[in-house]
Amino acid sequence: MPGHVSDALVEQRIVEAWARCGTDAVVTGWAALRLHGGGFFDGLARDGQTRLLVPIAANEGRVRAASGLRIVEDRIPPDEVIDLHGVRCTRVERALFDEMRPIGDVPEMAVAAGAAYAGRLTSVRRMRLYAATRRWYRDVRLVKEAVEMSVEGCRSPQEDRFRLIWEYAAGWGRPLINRDILDERGSLVAVPDLLDPVRGVVGEYAGADHRDIDRHESDIEREAILRDVGLEYVETVGRDLRDARKVTRRMEQAAARAVHLTRRWRVGPPAAPTLDEILDRRSA
Repeated sequence: MPGHVSDALVEQRIVEAWARCGTDAVVTGWAALRLHGGGFFDGLARDGQTRLLVPIAANEGRVRAASGLRIVEDRIPPDEVIDLHGVRCTRVERALFDEMRPIGDVPEMAVAAGAAYAGRLTSVRRMRLYAATRRWYRDVRLVKEAVEMSVEGCRSPQEDRFRLIWEYAAGWGRPLINRDILDERGSLVAVPDLLDPVRGVVGEYAGADHRDIDRHESDIEREAILRDVGLEYVETVGRDLRDARKVTRRMEQAAARAVHLTRRWRVGPPAAPTLDEILDRRSA
């Protein structure tokens, strides 16, 4: 990249970190996923401000510790290295494997996997197969647990965190994710983030864009339309996701209200093509 480009641009930060490490070095983890096109891997911690260290495998080269770097001790074999924009990077599944392992917390590892799925970089099936080939790593068990906990279809990490509360903390089981809801005539009503078709409850994560006045008014109208067809509505914002009991209580209240509504809706068909079909076509 040109020298005048600021290191505030995450790609520039990655390239500069790698350039200091020698020709044997390999970018991995979130940084490699970013170069593969993973938009949610923005190089920032969950607070949206703290910069993450750029993970780089020395690969038997000599790399001195430096500001902004995290040296990965594992050697990356040649068949897991790819050239992206002139930078040596790990392939997607290895990059995600290396991103998940240091996290340590299985739900947050699942969120990282979901972010890669959202970017159409890899899939549950592909990560399941990859983890099965890495059984000698001491923390592979946690990766496998996280892959089974992860899902395809969430459109953001925050939506996925809401899904984890829904599925595990509340104990509601896996919801339908971003599925069409149709009315009795077959017309589209909405595509909510989460849906429990038995309880008749939908869940929505309201990100920063929902604070806009027009968007907020649209959300209110959408909530009314969903109730008209017999669905109750639960909305969460970012701060809610740090209090699972609060969200669970809100969900239970919605379920109690839903029993009094008359069902005038049905679930539309699953989205097609599947993520694996998309990835298979891309690699064909």
